[in-house]
Amino acid sequence: MNLRTAAMLLGFAIAAGPVRAADAPLSPPKAGKVEIMPLDDVKPGMTGTAWTVFQGTEPEPVPIEIIGRWKDQLGPKQDVILARMGGKAAQTFVAGGMSGSPVYIDGKLVGAVSLRVGQFTTDAICGITPIEQMLDINALDDSRPAAARAPGKLAMSQGASAELASQGPRPVLVPIESPLGLAGFTDDAVRQFAPVFQQLGIAAVQSGGAGAAIYNNKPAAGWEHALNPGEMVAGVLVDGDMGLAGLGTVTYNDGKRVLAFGHSFFNLGPVDMPMSRSEVLMTLASPLQPNKIANATGIVGALRQDRHSGILGELGAESAMIPVSVKVRSLGEKDAVRRERDFRFNVFVNDKWTPTLMTLTLYNSLSELNEMTDETTYRLNGTVEMKGESSISLATMQASGNAQIPAPMALATWWGDRFSRLYLNNVNTPDLKRVSVTVDLLPERRVAAIENAWLPDPEVRPGDDVPVKVSLRPFRGEAIVREFNVHIPAGLAKGDHRIVLGDAETSNRMRNAAAAMDRFIDLPEAVSLLNQERSNNRLYVSVVESSPTAYFDDKTLPSLPASVLNVMQTGRASNRPMVTSSETAAEEVSLPFDYVVTGSYSLRIHVK
Repeated sequence: MNLRTAAMLLGFAIAAGPVRAADAPLSPPKAGKVEIMPLDDVKPGMTGTAWTVFQGTEPEPVPIEIIGRWKDQLGPKQDVILARMGGKAAQTFVAGGMSGSPVYIDGKLVGAVSLRVGQFTTDAICGITPIEQMLDINALDDSRPAAARAPGKLAMSQGASAELASQGPRPVLVPIESPLGLAGFTDDAVRQFAPVFQQLGIAAVQSGGAGAAIYNNKPAAGWEHALNPGEMVAGVLVDGDMGLAGLGTVTYNDGKRVLAFGHSFFNLGPVDMPMSRSEVLMTLASPLQPNKIANATGIVGALRQDRHSGILGELGAESAMIPVSVKVRSLGEKDAVRRERDFRFNVFVNDKWTPTLMTLTLYNSLSELNEMTDETTYRLNGTVEMKGESSISLATMQASGNAQIPAPMALATWWGDRFSRLYLNNVNTPDLKRVSVTVDLLPERRVAAIENAWLPDPEVRPGDDVPVKVSLRPFRGEAIVREFNVHIPAGLAKGDHRIVLGDAETSNRMRNAAAAMDRFIDLPEAVSLLNQERSNNRLYVSVVESSPTAYFDDKTLPSLPASVLNVMQTGRASNRPMVTSSETAAEEVSLPFDYVVTGSYSLRIHVK
């Protein structure tokens, strides 16, 4: 039985009535069954009541006057009820966070306040999504909307959008923003990531949160009586020492299932996202961008559907999130720890959103220490524990220099990209058990370029250990010279070969190119590739010979005979590409440096 059928079979439980001067004070609506008013019965001039929270947690009545029915505004045969709001809403205008405010006429539920008229309006004109359309949301619907709003999947660039808008009329009614409240985020982090949210049509605002009270994501005590119609609800993307939640209003609650917003959150379709109560601190009145400023205050269930006509949640349900711990340390001379901060939080699981949330939360963690400068170098070591797969060890360093983006953002972007590679494999969805990362802030710019290398004699024999020296030129400092031995493989053919000294980018290039071309990389292969990735704070040394190497999936096949290579290239399907190199690294050595190593150098040798 879907929500529509359940609602239609109920008896009359009057939750609210029309606002008239002679009426007794109204009581806020409660969870439970309620009669609905069919759209065909809604007529111009009717009066009723909307319920929404202006401050605190208790909804207040707002007079509503029906203007008329606007046909096909949400799509074919999907009409909107146009109405004028009075009372406090006449002063605050139709504010972000009012999405979902239930509207009743003669005690019957009509729908949810969900749209408003552009900006700079003098009247609080709203659009109401008919409750019939919201009741059509099916908790078991597995279809995924093509127009989902997620980072990296925008319908068009900002420039293209502006050009299109200039060519034709703009919509009069627009969905009321569901403010994305950021709690525990610095001004810098909010400013840096605001364009991401703006392009998705989301208003990001700073707010508060319940902090450690939400760590385990289990429904809080009293969840059975939470989220009455008219109360605030939030979809939680991040909780813990920092929080990120989308705010709206509950439209309908049958005691177990909850409908809210009256429009989509991100239009993701089926979701598994924590659902929480919220407390409104204030409603900011503005003809430009009115918004509720609110705190998420406790998990009470889980969102199951995010559809164009609303969101559907289940009270008492739990959502899996990814536990993340971040340690940020400011180091002084001899790596002595000067300051240290530890952060714990949970991250929403979604193939598009999780990588962006990992980027945002790491950047914010770095911002919290308030020691980000141009001369700082950032050294990261992290572990991603997975269910059913090997753990992933990640390490890198980032320093300012000639890069186009600051080192903290480059580091956070690098970190988020690793999760993109996990979640965007085309075969399996990863199940992350926990993530932990330590970032050390070093008080100098530690960048070193490979400047020179030499060996005493280019004439070598198979099986020899050849002494090699390398010189790296750091930023503002004396050259760093290291000596080491390179083993010449016993089976290396006579003739000319090379010893190549290179950075991580050089060593990773072919393997990454093969993986990028393969649309069928599965989860074990993605994990394997991440664990094979070279770290940029090491120098990699290879003895290179002229024989082919093949790279495909997560495999590297060195020194292939030409006949075998031809068979492999002929037998592979066109959609499973293979990248080949004319050379093979016969022996590899890596040297650790506490610097970002860049560049490459080649030494010619002759095997006797």
